[in-house]
Amino acid sequence: MKVIVLGAGIIGIHTAWYLLDQGHDVVVVDRQPDAALETSFANGAQISVCFCEPWANAGAPFKVAKWLLKDDAPLLFRPRLDPAQWRWGLSFLGQCTTAAFERNVEQLVRLGRYSHESLQALVAETGIQYNRLQKGILHFFGSEADFEAGAQGAEIMRRHGVDRRVLSRDEVLAIEPALRSAQHAVFGGTYTPSDESGDARVFTQALAKLAERRGAQFLWNHDIVTLQPQGDEVAGVQVQSRETGQTQWLKGDAYVVALASYAPGLTKSLGEHLNIYPAKGYSATLRLKRPEQASSVSLLDDARKIAISRLGDFVRIAGTAELVGLDTSLDSPTSKVRCESLVRRYEELFPGVADLSEPNYWTGLRPSTPTNVPYIGRSQKASNLWINAGHGTLGWTHGAGSGRALAELMSGKRPDLDFGFYGDALPARAVRSLQAA
Repeated sequence: MKVIVLGAGIIGIHTAWYLLDQGHDVVVVDRQPDAALETSFANGAQISVCFCEPWANAGAPFKVAKWLLKDDAPLLFRPRLDPAQWRWGLSFLGQCTTAAFERNVEQLVRLGRYSHESLQALVAETGIQYNRLQKGILHFFGSEADFEAGAQGAEIMRRHGVDRRVLSRDEVLAIEPALRSAQHAVFGGTYTPSDESGDARVFTQALAKLAERRGAQFLWNHDIVTLQPQGDEVAGVQVQSRETGQTQWLKGDAYVVALASYAPGLTKSLGEHLNIYPAKGYSATLRLKRPEQASSVSLLDDARKIAISRLGDFVRIAGTAELVGLDTSLDSPTSKVRCESLVRRYEELFPGVADLSEPNYWTGLRPSTPTNVPYIGRSQKASNLWINAGHGTLGWTHGAGSGRALAELMSGKRPDLDFGFYGDALPARAVRSLQAA
């Protein structure tokens, strides 16, 4: 069948690739001139199957309240006259229980394992180079209290089969000797050797080019305007060229919405209300002046809730989340504070290692659900419309598995994954966790 994929980020391109594997004709539409130029462009670079805890937990409400007035807080909630924000926030609070946390972790770990296996096979098949480092992820803590909380979190993850090891300070420094310059900031840590890192944009753009060689068509520089309903199906999608202003209707047998934070805006015209809200994240990418003194293991700094990943002769520092709607500006006072705090923290940890004169700041909208579990499956309002959105901070981690699973579902197959697919009655317990959002 002919499938029109709306969105060319990590999720959309993986979906297109696996649809080709299933023998379908594929057309991909995106408003940008190339793949992965928005949410997927400059993320934290971590493929973190073993660090996939949901934001919602029993202690989250207290932390969010404490951070309300801090411009550089890891999670910043600025109340707005926005019904979608309040709906999301109330649903988030409903997930802040131990039972919900455990349920959501289980879903995220299952999807993560399936996705990592899919990505590893895809890399072996294609040979794509993307500054991949298979050295695990090291999470370090600056105080005894934070370390103890981290050790408790590691125990929870081990119950779900995750290999997260608790380390002393000396063990942390043995795994990443570059941290010796900031050992005063290290009390202990946890380590997941099976996780990895790499440049998501480079990988996604390379995969898009390979998909095009396999026959996929790409319609770049086209805004996605609206879906045309017809009975219980979608009859077409209207797109508009950014270069000429000309509009046209694209017709397919099936349609995939892989539009990240913009997915709810497109589906609401059908009466499909996806509880996805954008979390504005930031990153800085610095050239390394002294690569030999920089870290090579991908890091999580618990004190600042940021990720630090090596990308060849560059380093990516990413983190923080700001619930302020569809705002991608970098010039507001708050944005400047949050960007500068990333670079300042890196300099504290690794003084003189990076060139700070060109920090290459970026911001992107992470499409977050209250559970952190994404929508993957068939629309509840149109039988030939499919959803692959809401991956939050885990788009790079879950992209390959989400695309593969959706392509199999669309082909009438059952993925080898016990997951609560959207619109699917099995497994019922997993679906309930999604619908609770």
